[in-house]
Amino acid sequence: MTRGVPIAAVGTLAALTLLAGSGIPPTAGATTPTTPTAPAGPMRLVAYDSCAEALADLRAAAGAVVGPWGLGGDEIVPAVAKAGGGDRYAAESAPEHSTTNVHEIGADEPDLVKTDGRRIVTIGDGVLRVIDPATRRTTGRLDLGAGPLPDRHRERNLLLLGDRALVLGGPARVTFRPADDTATGGATLLTLVDLAAATPTVLATYSIDGVLLDARQTGDTARVVVRSHPRLDFPFRRDASDAERIAANRAVIAETGLDAWLPAYEWTGGGQRHAARVGCDRLSRPADATGTSLLTVLSFDLTADRLGDGDPVSVAADADVVYGTATSLWLAGDRTVQRSRPSWWGRQRSEVSTVLHQFDTAGPGRPRYLASGAVPGWLVNQYALSEWRGDLRVATTVDARAGRPGSSESAVYVLRRQGGTLERVGAVTGLGRGERIHSVRFLGGTGHVVTFRRTDPLYTLDLTDPAAPRVTGELKITGYSAYLHPLPDGRLLGVGQEADARGRTQGLQVSLFDVRDPTRPARLDRYHVPGAWSAVEFDPHAFLYHPGTGLVALPVDDGVRLLRVTGDGISEIGRVTHPDGNGRGVDRSLLVGDTLWTVSAAGLRASDPRTGRSLDWLPST
Repeated sequence: MTRGVPIAAVGTLAALTLLAGSGIPPTAGATTPTTPTAPAGPMRLVAYDSCAEALADLRAAAGAVVGPWGLGGDEIVPAVAKAGGGDRYAAESAPEHSTTNVHEIGADEPDLVKTDGRRIVTIGDGVLRVIDPATRRTTGRLDLGAGPLPDRHRERNLLLLGDRALVLGGPARVTFRPADDTATGGATLLTLVDLAAATPTVLATYSIDGVLLDARQTGDTARVVVRSHPRLDFPFRRDASDAERIAANRAVIAETGLDAWLPAYEWTGGGQRHAARVGCDRLSRPADATGTSLLTVLSFDLTADRLGDGDPVSVAADADVVYGTATSLWLAGDRTVQRSRPSWWGRQRSEVSTVLHQFDTAGPGRPRYLASGAVPGWLVNQYALSEWRGDLRVATTVDARAGRPGSSESAVYVLRRQGGTLERVGAVTGLGRGERIHSVRFLGGTGHVVTFRRTDPLYTLDLTDPAAPRVTGELKITGYSAYLHPLPDGRLLGVGQEADARGRTQGLQVSLFDVRDPTRPARLDRYHVPGAWSAVEFDPHAFLYHPGTGLVALPVDDGVRLLRVTGDGISEIGRVTHPDGNGRGVDRSLLVGDTLWTVSAAGLRASDPRTGRSLDWLPST
């Protein structure tokens, strides 16, 4: 987006008390009674009275779910052998520029490229680069491939605040055993970089056991969410029965200390090094804690010269979606519950629900826990969540029941915080029977939901009355939109795939929708590239839109297609290509002044956004 124009604590945990008799009330305003209810019961997080209680609870929860091959389904996971804010920083002369395409204004999201108009900062293959867009020169380079985690190819992203960059990195599904009782090699590594000098320099580092889930920046504060798993040395007994393996695994759990669950972390800065673990006084749990994973929320002041200990807060729960606004941080994860009622095939039936935890991030420092709740079904991504006027709207899909392959359906629920529980105040269910959600976009009091199996129903919802949300319109076309982006004048742009009448995908499809009349959504135009796909379909950060000119930049296969969206049409105006970047294609597009910059592993290209004509090329090496 252009500057100013949208383009795209936990307090003392011991004070938390269990909210008795919560349960979720019956759905209000539902269109069909077929959607199952989320499991009833207290959702509020509670603290442990002591470390001994925490250990006993975690052991019991893990022992109840451990299988013959450990906690990770059919796979043993052994421990490794021991061994957006900051306006005061913006220069007055900074030109108009785009920013990361984020879900909510006021909650910046990490990405592999950032710009403030004065500089472009990229991270790739362990190397941070600083580019001056005015002179089109690389002005700084910092190799982060060495250090505590010498892996050039781990995933890395950036947050930017003035002359500070926070680099976030960490590979997926890695479990650590600390080198000693406190220090850690760290699966997630954070690096605070000073960009003020001619050569970028490292100010501080922070590493912690676990996988980086996501992060959000509000004002000067970055909050980082890490998921970790207990470090348990399960024996491998090939000749044993499943019952014997489970018994042996439970014995391991029963003998393992609390340190196996609590993440170890290490931070450096100012010539100092400190190592510790998250304390059990920083740990809380939901009523249905499994003991198989922990979520840790870290808070960092990006104006400081060091990261410190991150003021960690951990929850004995799991999540795979992080959603943030300017004032709240939401953690959402699936929970599978076995129902005692047999399925059509005589087997026990399982149902998936989404569990949500809300934290207050309006102020700096440690977030304050607010409430928890649950709804039936699973989320497609963070865009299925939307906080509006104090309520949370949640779009989920409930999978088909056994023996009834066409019985899946979707719904939108409205939750309101009442005490420490998110209570359901309204719902509209029965969307897209036999289909699943592919994309969602909430815009104020309106919601847009795309479901797909063979055709693409675009549902328009009126959410202005939280107690009685309703479907107002439906448009059926072939294919589906995997990402929806709002445009001026009541239009909506969908990026996804065309499909034939049997639901088989046919290549990239960009659809321009008119949603000014919520009772009659219509498609005004479409752009189709047979056999192609775009990274935008699964990563909205790859999407660029400039409202002043109608420019849309989409990575398509190995290059970028430049489109112009007018009042009722889509046209291609140019293409941008890069030299081969290890087969990874072009990752991002951004605007600084009247220049389009595209980023890939091979380098950066400056182009004319009106035609795609190349103006300059800056190789990575």
